[in-house]
Amino acid sequence: MEWKSIQSQKSLDTEIILKLSTFLEYDFFRIYSQYLILYAPQANTNYNTIENKKSSLPHFRKSIYMKEVVDFILEQIENGNKTKAQIMEEYKIPKTTIYKWVNKYRQSQHNDERK
Repeated sequence: MEWKSIQSQKSLDTEIILKLSTFLEYDFFRIYSQYLILYAPQANTNYNTIENKKSSLPHFRKSIYMKEVVDFILEQIENGNKTKAQIMEEYKIPKTTIYKWVNKYRQSQHNDERK
């Protein structure tokens, strides 16, 4: 498949995207998944409801936000493009998460400046 024909398509098969990712050494799936995480509505996380079936598999809490997303959000706040309230409203990120990021990454930047 030629590059021009790939660019002109409205959608691509995942096999082609995988081959392009491998060839170009760039994870195109990561871009898409991060877009979904930022703009998709939050799932119901109430694990005590009847609809949620008990699984024998362990439940791991893991940060769904990659470093690039955290950096983007913090950059929006630092540059004054968006307020913390706007970030919470638009991206549905909890208030405590944003404040933890701000404190954590301010400390790491401050420690880096000392070195």
